[in-house]
Amino acid sequence: MSSSFDSTRVAVIGGGPAGLMAAEALARHGVQVDVYDAMPSVGRKFLMAGKGGMNITHSEPLEPFLGRYGARREQIAPLLDTFGPDALRAWLHGLGVETFVGSSGRVFPTDMKAAPMLRAWLHRLREAGVRFHMRHKWTGWDNDGGDTAAHTLRFATPDGEQRVTCDAVVFALGGASWPRLGSDAAWVPLLSARGVPVTPLQPANCGFDADWSLYLRERFAGQPVKSVAIMLTDVDNKVHNRQGEILLTETGLEGSLIYALSAVIRERILADGDVTITLDLAPGLTLERVVGEVTRPRGSRSMSTHLHGRIGISGVKLALLHEILSKEAFADANGLAHAIKALPVRLTRARPIAEAISTAGGVPFEALDTHLMIERLPGAFCAGEMLDWEAPTGGYLLTACFASGLAAGRGALAYLEARGVPV
Repeated sequence: MSSSFDSTRVAVIGGGPAGLMAAEALARHGVQVDVYDAMPSVGRKFLMAGKGGMNITHSEPLEPFLGRYGARREQIAPLLDTFGPDALRAWLHGLGVETFVGSSGRVFPTDMKAAPMLRAWLHRLREAGVRFHMRHKWTGWDNDGGDTAAHTLRFATPDGEQRVTCDAVVFALGGASWPRLGSDAAWVPLLSARGVPVTPLQPANCGFDADWSLYLRERFAGQPVKSVAIMLTDVDNKVHNRQGEILLTETGLEGSLIYALSAVIRERILADGDVTITLDLAPGLTLERVVGEVTRPRGSRSMSTHLHGRIGISGVKLALLHEILSKEAFADANGLAHAIKALPVRLTRARPIAEAISTAGGVPFEALDTHLMIERLPGAFCAGEMLDWEAPTGGYLLTACFASGLAAGRGALAYLEARGVPV
């Protein structure tokens, strides 16, 4: 085992968007910043998320935008007041990255790619003096973690254990989703051991299991179910009804519409053991219209052919009807019409957290001050997915990660200045 001592002003642990934004906020004011990451390079989850098109934020008005953060709206709002969607787009333009608004209102870089943006950002950070230390996995403190003036941090590296002393530290270690890209939640027991409360991590923006038949799994897994609406009631008896697209998988359902309702579905399963959602397979048609078309005389045509010809129900939607309904129910035209508008699908459990796009839970805002400093650990700040909040896909996750990183970086700067540490 080897040891090395390095005196730095601020250590940022985690090289995702939140950590890099904290580093930029500090370096911009002349603070020496060292970024540590367990992976061989920074931004791995960020790059993976951008493979299908880098959805950086959303263009909808701020009021509905804030509503996407659910129970944590009140805590996220001040962060977005300082650095919201418009400020994020302006910041990107300052990096030389132009953006555009897609048909869904989502905001993308013009080239749709994450890698050029990350390269430009890292170049600017290095020019500002930020130093990067890869394959450095944080393993805890060498001292009591906060009762002394400085933090002495321990890292496992390819060259053995190293210790780093700093005046402040920003933790931006992510949640527990996609652990192979670095977010493995190994920080949870380390903070818990110092008395920092951590709300248990749970999958968010995830798929859910349903007990499909072998036939449905083999024939239709991987197929999208387009133009569908979901209705379900949450634990507070509030009805949620949203339209979009879902994906039928071998194990159940996922896709953007499921992700948008994942918190509601997850909480119902936790409360009741399972949840039955209602699918509207023809959201563009009224119940009266569907009943009229389905009960129309069909002559010698099969019911499947009749459904396809009258209301466009075929393929995976037809397969779902066969999956859920008995033969007798499928043959009853009036009952079938009602099922098309309200098909009950039972979901039994969330997919494993390692498969989730993001996680809920983490360090609660109640354990932090207004600058995102951990109250039990003076000089230690938290940002990004480590914090206890969640949001659907669509740019909301990244926007809050950037904003919280900026807040934590500025908080660390204010902490240093209040202590009289020269910067």
